[in-house]
Amino acid sequence: MTTVLDLAALATTAFGLVAAAVVLASARRLVSALAVLLDFLTAAGLLRLAGDPDWSTIAAAAAVIAVRKLVTAGLRASRPG
Repeated sequence: MTTVLDLAALATTAFGLVAAAVVLASARRLVSALAVLLDFLTAAGLLRLAGDPDWSTIAAAAAVIAVRKLVTAGLRASRPG
């Protein structure tokens, strides 16, 4: 089962990179593309946690979620109005 989850996490990461590139190419907004990429990376990290949770996997997922939260907070703070 972990092999299937590892492949699903890898596919989610690849789809995230492609989706972020499509958003960047179509909307020309780096912020939107980064948000899409971080959402896909969060999903991939959670898929990896579903398999065989060890401390390195937990730390990687926590790091992605922390970066996502920091970027979101920074974007909200920099918005005018």
